[in-house]
Amino acid sequence: MPPRLDNEKFSNRLDTAAKARAEMLAKAKARAEASKANFESKAEERKAIAVAREERAARRAEEKRLAVVEAERRRAEEEEQRRLAEIAAKELAEREHEERVLAKEALEAEQKARRDARYAARKAQKKKGR
Repeated sequence: MPPRLDNEKFSNRLDTAAKARAEMLAKAKARAEASKANFESKAEERKAIAVAREERAARRAEEKRLAVVEAERRRAEEEEQRRLAEIAAKELAEREHEERVLAKEALEAEQKARRDARYAARKAQKKKGR
């Protein structure tokens, strides 16, 4: 809008203002039309972004579920290995205990045999000496 001259008539000023308002309205309508045309493409773009976001969320949820399943499987496997290790350790301890008992019995039998041999030797010595 050009600067107003003091010698302009009131009616000219009103016409100029009306033209300016009409131009502003035309610009606003043009922007609205461009916006409408752009709206559908933006809506499609937003829809595609939402679908991609949902797919990523579903993929993350599936990965989490698989990780939980894998962790549970690993935990069960470790529990089974621990149980088998406990059984093996128990069997080993029982075997060692049996070996110690047998060794002690063998030692006691050997000591008894020596004691009996000494006793028999003393008896034999007494019989000779009579």
